[in-house]
Amino acid sequence: MDLSTEAPVVVTGGAGFIGSVLIASLRADGVPVVSLDLVPHPDPEVVSVVGDVADPVAVGEALAFRPRAILHLAARTSVLRSIEDPVGVYRTNVEGTQHLLEAARTAGTGAFVLVSTNAVVGQVQGGTIDEGSPLRPLTPYGATKAAAEMLCSAYAASYGLRAATVRLTNVYGPGMGAKDTFVIRLLRAAARGTPVQIYGDGLQSRDYIYVDDVIAGIRLALDGGLIGPLVLGTGTSTSVIDLCRLAADAIGVPIATTHVPGPEGEMRAVRVDISRARAAGFEPEVALPEGLVRTWEALRKDLAGP
Repeated sequence: MDLSTEAPVVVTGGAGFIGSVLIASLRADGVPVVSLDLVPHPDPEVVSVVGDVADPVAVGEALAFRPRAILHLAARTSVLRSIEDPVGVYRTNVEGTQHLLEAARTAGTGAFVLVSTNAVVGQVQGGTIDEGSPLRPLTPYGATKAAAEMLCSAYAASYGLRAATVRLTNVYGPGMGAKDTFVIRLLRAAARGTPVQIYGDGLQSRDYIYVDDVIAGIRLALDGGLIGPLVLGTGTSTSVIDLCRLAADAIGVPIATTHVPGPEGEMRAVRVDISRARAAGFEPEVALPEGLVRTWEALRKDLAGP
């Protein structure tokens, strides 16, 4: 596995939805990349280390390339599955982050960007979430991400590692077909002509951000020398019911809905303040209707097959 003489960037979760788009963006700018994931990166030209971030041997193999930075996306992200398997989620999200940080320290890696979530905050009683919001997670998923953030803070303070955390809202876009999120369930239902299930009354609101805008934010955290947390979103929240209507209008396909009881630990509203990100130069560019159309077109191609 040969790389250029320039120190690479290690992307954990590099074969996943966001990781694949991030690696493509880095490589387009000539940045050498190493992917660390449970499966090989789909592009055979990308250097892949196949392994678990919670396995020190796999982490050591990736860090043997002496990267200048680690972009840590690998995680178990399902809120519902974190409630079912809190131990497994802890192993990946907390132990995995610890192994990476320690390997970064011993390898002399200069920068570490953790991709986190606004689920570290929990309910905010109608207010907005920003970088100063208290960490009061409602689920094992949110708690493990909060713990990972604290580890990054500790390594930054104790060892001088430049560590930044980007807290994402709901990410969507082409390539997310394997994810279990409401946007993709909604579009699959439209493609199949079946109803999509809505939890509760459907008035819960989320901030939906297109994957390309997320990549811009992650790269800003890396290349802009940022430290500490950075909230990434659009700054605009949309209810589930309104999202269904908006998607139907955008793609020109009627979408039937049915309501089912909501799960425990669900945040009622996610409204974020992206002032710090904007001050650093971040500005989301893809509006929700346009992003839904792009995602819909990619999904239809995937469902149609070769």
